[in-house]
Amino acid sequence: MKRVAAIDCGTNSIRLLVADADPATGELKDLDRRMQIVRLGQGVDRTGRLAPEALERTFAACREYAAVIKGLGAEQVRFVATSASRDAENREDFVRGVVGILGVEPEVITGDQEAEFSYTGATKELTGRTDLEQPFLVVDIGGGSTEFVLGDGSVRAARSVDVGCVRMTERHLVHEGEISDPPTAGQISAIKTDVAAALDRAEETVPLREAATLVGLAGSVTTVAAIALGLESYDSEAIHHSRLSLAQVREITGRLLSSTHAERAAIPVMHPGRVDVIAAGALVLLSIMERTGAGEVVVSEHDILDGIAWSIAG
Repeated sequence: MKRVAAIDCGTNSIRLLVADADPATGELKDLDRRMQIVRLGQGVDRTGRLAPEALERTFAACREYAAVIKGLGAEQVRFVATSASRDAENREDFVRGVVGILGVEPEVITGDQEAEFSYTGATKELTGRTDLEQPFLVVDIGGGSTEFVLGDGSVRAARSVDVGCVRMTERHLVHEGEISDPPTAGQISAIKTDVAAALDRAEETVPLREAATLVGLAGSVTTVAAIALGLESYDSEAIHHSRLSLAQVREITGRLLSSTHAERAAIPVMHPGRVDVIAAGALVLLSIMERTGAGEVVVSEHDILDGIAWSIAG
């Protein structure tokens, strides 16, 4: 067994996994898995830069994670940074801060690398199941981008497109500095148009409609699943490998798009950092299901973090 620490820093959240990995058996045993919403990508789509307050929120989370990693004695740490830090002009400020706190350089990986990690993390424990047909289409809906990976044991095709819950919210749902509450029909239509164009781009590389099983990852998907399950509090075990029908996703998306901030915040499983971006995230998921013809989505709590951990463990 090898004790490893994986950090995934995305546009909306930063997450840590410390785990014992056994490459011989394929077992990854969680020791600590946690997440903070830091909104690193705040304003990046508009300004092209990481905001000072967003950097400080992220560095505060890094300081907490450094203490956890030291306490658990992880042998190796890998820090992967995704969409927001790929796009920013001042990304060197981010890199310097992370190195100073954690002693490792954040790897600003490509969308394709991000997709491969997501695929490995999500499917490593699904491949032996007889109730799920391959190929799998793994869809990781992040804050700034969405990754699509099609594979059947190994990756056949992958593509990252710049459509995510934060990016769509900031681009289409903000009017005069305030998030529309609820969004107008025109704003919803603009998101749909943007997502449709992104799906066209994804289909240039990934044959989305060839998927036999759709696997959905990340906070937008898991939050929709928690709502569908009627959970009173967030329960990873109940959410992991749950299945959501197209009808459920359509109904919940409609409900989120027509609700106010207060109504969304009152949903028991809603993380405070997702209240303003969950409607856009759900709409991205619904658009993907409609495009691919998927009757359901299998929800996975295992994703890029697990893939990063496996990349260290060998």
